[in-house]
Amino acid sequence: MSTAEAPVGPATVSSALQTGPIGGGLAAAIGVFLSVAAFYAVTLHLAATFFLGDVPSQKAATVGPVPAIVSILLGRWGIESVAFISQELGVLIVVSVTLLTDGLAIARVYGLDRRPTAALTLLHFAFATALGISLANLLGFI
Repeated sequence: MSTAEAPVGPATVSSALQTGPIGGGLAAAIGVFLSVAAFYAVTLHLAATFFLGDVPSQKAATVGPVPAIVSILLGRWGIESVAFISQELGVLIVVSVTLLTDGLAIARVYGLDRRPTAALTLLHFAFATALGISLANLLGFI
């Protein structure tokens, strides 16, 4: 059977859909990073507006890439066990380090003391969790 006569089955269609126009590699990594950074920036701006009042969105856009890069780089520990770290411990490590770096970036960019920084960081985590779960459920139906 030649390639012109080869049937198009589910394996052929799914592999064509998985490659997409961007493909893998660097372009996909940049796209994921920009998407996650924008998500964190939007949720931080919502949390900061709720907590602090009227604040410029540029501050949230400055902080957004910090938790994005940390959660992407450490995300492997949350997916599979690495060395002596179990999956459950990996999730705890990823969340803890992401919250810590998010808090440090928020304190620096917004110029807040410890207590307001901790409150805004936890509020940002709550907003990101709520919006993330909502988007996952919405996109799960599509």
